[in-house]
Amino acid sequence: MAADDLTIVLADDQDLVRAGFRVILESEPGFRVVGEAADGAEAVEAVRRHRPDVVCLDVQMPNVDGLEAARRIAALPDPPAVLVLTTFDHDDALFQALEAGASGFLLKNASPERLIDAVRTVAAGDALLAPDVTRRVISRATATAPPTSADAVPAADAALASAGLTERETEVLRLLARGLSNAEIAAELYVGEATVKTHVSNVLQKLGLRDRIQAVVWAFEHGVAGTAGRPETTD
Repeated sequence: MAADDLTIVLADDQDLVRAGFRVILESEPGFRVVGEAADGAEAVEAVRRHRPDVVCLDVQMPNVDGLEAARRIAALPDPPAVLVLTTFDHDDALFQALEAGASGFLLKNASPERLIDAVRTVAAGDALLAPDVTRRVISRATATAPPTSADAVPAADAALASAGLTERETEVLRLLARGLSNAEIAAELYVGEATVKTHVSNVLQKLGLRDRIQAVVWAFEHGVAGTAGRPETTD
């Protein structure tokens, strides 16, 4: 195994599903499946043993399910990125997975190319949600948020000042809150994607957040996204 291989643990209670994922992932140069598990408890043990870069977790597994496994894995020292793979396109599973520390959520009917991209994305430290899923996250975050008003502007400014965000980082945060990808933010601001990634990293660090999904929720909770306009929530 090459030292720079991206290592993966697969956890699914169906042998054929794991075999299929292994074939897909190991067809990608530099990807190596180093362990497999048939339930959540085995997944946690496999992560302890192999210390992979990414663990792909099914939600519905016997004994310990994928959500509880994600929580236990997130509590480990230097945990891997967690990509939840499921056949269930339910909001409850989605939000529980995010709260459990998952970095990505992908349906099992996604294309092989999408799976490979998802593993690469979460391994790089980025969160991955399909655009429609992002809209649902934003919709839930804004459902309980108070309506944006002139009175909310000073509070939003105070939150930004307290966080120490620069003007450009604030722009990036507001665009994140609209559900834009790094490429779309780069086009909007006329900068390179690498610059956007740096700004996103700075935003997360200053706000003490794990990923861009938490940044979206933070923006709406603090009224920062209001001036960017609320995102569409319909397909």
